Amino acid sequence: MSQQRRDALLDLFNNRAPIARFFGMRLSYNEKTEAVLDMPYNPNLDHALGGIHGGAYAAMLDNAGWFTAAAAHDESCWVATSEISIRYLRPAKGCALRAVGHMLKSGKRQDVVVMELRDDKGNLVGHATGTFILLEDVGLDRALKPQPGRPS
Repeated sequence: MSQQRRDALLDLFNNRAPIARFFGMRLSYNEKTEAVLDMPYNPNLDHALGGIHGGAYAAMLDNAGWFTAAAAHDESCWVATSEISIRYLRPAKGCALRAVGHMLKSGKRQDVVVMELRDDKGNLVGHATGTFILLEDVGLDRALKPQPGRPS
């Protein structure tokens, strides 16, 4: 991944994505160019019984997969989630979470990414597999361009 692509993806999530601010998530990349999402404990994301809601699991897993797939392609390519299958393995309560994406197969039309979600003790709490479709010639700059009728 080029430094330009890495910087653009980090800026897209860490500085521009409202969901990242709302959930408190931060994106980074490890040495294998896998997306790593960290989220400190946020009591506003708990369900009625006090555990972290499965929707927060899903958001972290999807973003880890999407940003792993996006990092595998150049600036002219945009990625879209086309399918995700999530397994909720155990409850997480009152703890930080970390999601990591691992490219299983990168192809010409789609990527398959495996994502893991762990609590702050390293316990595997969620697992997902996602398929991400490649949209050639959309590119990050074009995807971020304001659209008529859509707030920028």
